[in-house]
Amino acid sequence: MKIHELSPAPGSNRPVKRIGRGPASGQGKTAGKGHKGQKARAGRGMNPGFEGGQMPLQRRLPKRGFNNIFAKEIAIVNVAALDAAFEDGAVIDSAALIEKGLVKKELDGIKVLAHGELTKKFTVKAHAFSAEAKAKIEAAGGTAEVIE
Repeated sequence: MKIHELSPAPGSNRPVKRIGRGPASGQGKTAGKGHKGQKARAGRGMNPGFEGGQMPLQRRLPKRGFNNIFAKEIAIVNVAALDAAFEDGAVIDSAALIEKGLVKKELDGIKVLAHGELTKKFTVKAHAFSAEAKAKIEAAGGTAEVIE
């Protein structure tokens, strides 16, 4: 096959609709714009939310809530998930958590929470721990290291 032998798939290239080119096209005379009015004029411009001068919906509805653009987004993981996913004596850091699928991304940090029971001994390295989670890890004989 040579480059001059290539052609588009049948039906993929449609002819251009030539508006306003005589009665035979079916788009002649007013060219699908009806008779007169703002929408029939050239260069008409109305934004998508325009409602004819009525107060538009996006301005009638009340603004709600607050979005703090400076808030840190923390990935969380529970001690029960650590207990289920890792072997006894494992060193758990952010790379290990991502590899096991317990967190998708590190985001602005990883925090370990205390939901569930912990039966194995781990060395857990995370950005933050809840007080109860730290107590559970240390009670099981492991260590909780805070990383920056």
